[in-house]
Amino acid sequence: MTTRASLATTGLGLCALFFSAAAFVPSPPSEPAPPAVRPWTARWISVPGASPTGYGVYHFRRRFTLGSVPGAFVVHVTADNRYQLFVNGVRAASGPARGDLFHWRYETVDLAPLLRAGENVLAAVAWNFGPDAPEAQLTSRTGFLLQGDTAAQKDVDTGPAWVGRRDDGYEPLLLKPEEIRHQYYVAGPGDRLTAARHPWGWERPEFDDTGWAPAQAGPPGSSREAFDAPSPWMLVPRSIPAMEERPERLERVRQASLRVPEAFPRERAPFTVPPGTSARLLLDQGHLTTAYPELVVSGGKDATVTLRYAENLWVPGTGDKGQRDEVDGKEMRGLRDVLVADGGRERLFRPLWWRTYRYLELAVEARAEALTVDDLRGAFTAYPFTRKARFEGGGPELDRILDVGWRTARLCAHETYMDCPYYEQLQYVGDTRIQALVSYYASGDDRLARNAVEQVDDSRTAEGLTMSRFPTRLPQYIPPFSLWWIGMVHDYWWYRDDPAFVRGRLPGVRSVLTFFASRQRAGGSLGPMPWWNFLDWTNAWPTGSPPGWNFVTGWGGPAPGAAEPGDPNGASAPLDLQLLIAYAEAADLEEGLGSTTIAAEYRQAAARLRAEVPRLYWEERRQLYADTPARTTFSQHANVLAILAGLAEGQAARALIGRVLSEPDLVPCSIYFRHYLHAALNRAGEGDRLLDQLGPWRRMLALGLTTWAEKEDPSRSECHAWGASPNFELPRTVLGVDSAGPGFRRVRIRPFLGRLTQVAGSVPHPRGEIAVSLVRRGVGLDAEVRLPEGVEGELVWAGERRPLGPGLTRLRF
Repeated sequence: MTTRASLATTGLGLCALFFSAAAFVPSPPSEPAPPAVRPWTARWISVPGASPTGYGVYHFRRRFTLGSVPGAFVVHVTADNRYQLFVNGVRAASGPARGDLFHWRYETVDLAPLLRAGENVLAAVAWNFGPDAPEAQLTSRTGFLLQGDTAAQKDVDTGPAWVGRRDDGYEPLLLKPEEIRHQYYVAGPGDRLTAARHPWGWERPEFDDTGWAPAQAGPPGSSREAFDAPSPWMLVPRSIPAMEERPERLERVRQASLRVPEAFPRERAPFTVPPGTSARLLLDQGHLTTAYPELVVSGGKDATVTLRYAENLWVPGTGDKGQRDEVDGKEMRGLRDVLVADGGRERLFRPLWWRTYRYLELAVEARAEALTVDDLRGAFTAYPFTRKARFEGGGPELDRILDVGWRTARLCAHETYMDCPYYEQLQYVGDTRIQALVSYYASGDDRLARNAVEQVDDSRTAEGLTMSRFPTRLPQYIPPFSLWWIGMVHDYWWYRDDPAFVRGRLPGVRSVLTFFASRQRAGGSLGPMPWWNFLDWTNAWPTGSPPGWNFVTGWGGPAPGAAEPGDPNGASAPLDLQLLIAYAEAADLEEGLGSTTIAAEYRQAAARLRAEVPRLYWEERRQLYADTPARTTFSQHANVLAILAGLAEGQAARALIGRVLSEPDLVPCSIYFRHYLHAALNRAGEGDRLLDQLGPWRRMLALGLTTWAEKEDPSRSECHAWGASPNFELPRTVLGVDSAGPGFRRVRIRPFLGRLTQVAGSVPHPRGEIAVSLVRRGVGLDAEVRLPEGVEGELVWAGERRPLGPGLTRLRF
C-alpha cells in the first residue's frame, strides 16, 4: 500500500515522499499486490565509455520545461550501485534501499514542491563502488533509471535525452590492513576527491552542461514479474521509509597543533592553516555516531585535507583500547577520506557514504597557499526510529544502560539492520533477531524487521538453508542462524498482528527444517553439519562454534574438548537444543496459520529430540547438560537452551538456572548470548535475578563506551546492537510486559522487580500503548495497567492471576 506523506524534513529537500520518514504507522496488510510500476518504459542509462563494473562516479542531467507547476509530479527512481537525485539544485531523494538483483528497490517521489514554471533541471549522481564495494552492496553494472508515473511525466524518463559525464575527481581510498589493526573490515573504501577535476555546481540549474555527452541508453526497466525481463534488476517498490538525516555538531577539540577558535567545532568558526605548514586536530563527538561529515574549505590550492574516523583510540603497540574517554598517549587508526583542494571558495566535501566515528582526526598539509577551514560538521543518519518505550524507577544506572542501548540500536539500523556500523554493515540473522525485538518494544515500528525477515527468506538456497547474512556479495552460511530465523518469524507472529505476512514465510520455515531433518540421526540428534556452526563469541570457542560442531579448519583450531574437525561422531547439545526450539516454534506457526498435519509432524520431531537430548547430554552427577555426549565440557549455553526448550520446568528450571549462574567452570555466555540467558531467567520464574546479571553493561559504562561492544575487551567493534537486549529484557521482565498470544492480542504482565520497589513505564503495542505502574509493599503489590482498546490480558504476581481488560485497571495483591 502506498500513501502520500507530509513534506519530508529529513535532509532530502522539500519533496513529498511516498513513505513516512519518521512517524510510526501500523504495518499494512501483507496481501500480495502488483508492483506500483508496470510496465517500465524508461531505459537504464550510463555514461558512454564507462566501465560497467569498475569504480566510478557519474553525473546525469535533464532539462525540461513546464507551463505551470503541477499538483503532483511523481517519478520512480533507482540506480546501481547508488544515487542522489536533485531537482533545481535541491536534493530530493537518495537510494536505492539495499536489496538483491531479484528484489532491486526503487523509490517513488513527488517532485512537485521543487518544480517551477519554465525551465527545470533534474540532476543525479550515480556511483559504483567497484570491486572494493561494501560486502552488503550487490550489483550487476553501473546504471541510473528514472521514470515518470503517468504520461504527464514521461518527458523526464531516462534515455538519450539525458546527458552525462564521469567525475574524474573521485578515486577509491582503500583501507590498509595496518590502518585497522588487521581487523576484518568489509564496509567499503574511503573517498579521495581532487577538487580541480570535480564539476562544482553540477546539480544547479544554471550549470553549463553543453559539453556533456548524451547518455548511453541500455535496456528498459523491468518489474520482478516481467516476462523475459530485459534487464537484470527485478524492480520492486521500496518498503521502508527514507533515512533520517539531521545536523549534528562535534563536541570538542581534544588535541590541536595550532590555535583554533574556542567555539570550534560546536559552532561554525573558521580558522586558517598558513602556507607551507601542516596542522592536526583530534575532535571528539562525545559519543559514537553514524553521519555524513561535511567539511567546508576555502583557498589552499593543492592542499591535502585528510579526515580519519575511529570508534576509539588505541594504546600503541598493543590491542588495548583502555578507557575510551582518554586520548593522551594513544594513537588514531581507521578509515579516511582525502580532499585535495583547488583554491575555490566554500568547497563542501561530503563523502558518498556515511561514516562511523566518535573521534575524527582533521589533518591539513598546506602548500603555497593558505587554506581556511570554514566549517566541519556532521549530518546524522540512521533508520528513522522514534523511541516510544518508557522505563522509570530503575535509577540513573539503568537509565544510562537503556540510553546507550537505544543509541546502539539506532546506529546499527539503516537501510537494513546491521551487525556493526563501522566494520561490516551486514544484516546477520543472529544479531537481527535481537534488534527486531528491541524495535518492537522500544519503538513499535516493525517495518525494518519485516524487511529483514523477508530479505533473509529471499536468501534461501535450493537446499533450504538461508544465508547467515543478507544482502551480501559473498555467500556465507551459518546453519544455526537459519534456526534463529525461524525464531524471528515466530517473534513477529507473537508480537505483531500481521498473520498474512507470517503465512507467506511458512514455505521458507519448512525448507529450513527439511535441510536439518535430512541431517538428523535415528534418535533425532544432528550429525556433522556443513558450513560454519557459530553459536557465540566466547574465549573457550575460538571460532564461535561449540564443542562437537566445530568443523571449521584453518581458523583457530578445534575448541578445547571438542571433537576434531570433521569428526563423523561430532554432536552438540546446544545445536540439538536449538533445533528442538525451532521445531516447537514452527509447530506453533503451522497450527496458527498453516497445516495442522505439518504441525503434528513437527511436534513429533520435537518429542523425539526431547527424549534424546537428556539421554545424550544430561550429566546426573553435576545435574547439568554437557556440551557433547562425552560429557567433559559444560557451558551456560547448553543449559540456558534446555530451559528455553522446556526440558526443565517449574522447580527443576529454577534449580537449573541457579546452577548456571553459580557453577564457576561453565563456559559463560558473551554479551550476545546473554539475551538468551535473560530469557531463560524469565521462563524459569527467576526474573528477579536479571538486574544482577548486567555486569558486562556496567563494566562497559565504566570504560567510557557510548555504545555496546561486540563483546567485552578485547573487542573489535564498539557498536553491536545485540548488546541492546536490555532494552527488550527490562520492560519484558522487570516491568513484566509480554505477549500472551499471537499478534499481541492478549497481554501478560508478570513483573520481576528484583531490588526495585517502584517502577513505571510503557511499551508500544500494535493497537496503541501498554502502560504499567507498580509499587511493591513487602510481598504485596499495587498495580495500575492501561491496555489499548480491544486488548485483554492478565497480571501475575506471586502465583496469583488477575484479569485485565481494555483501558485502566487498578489492582492490589
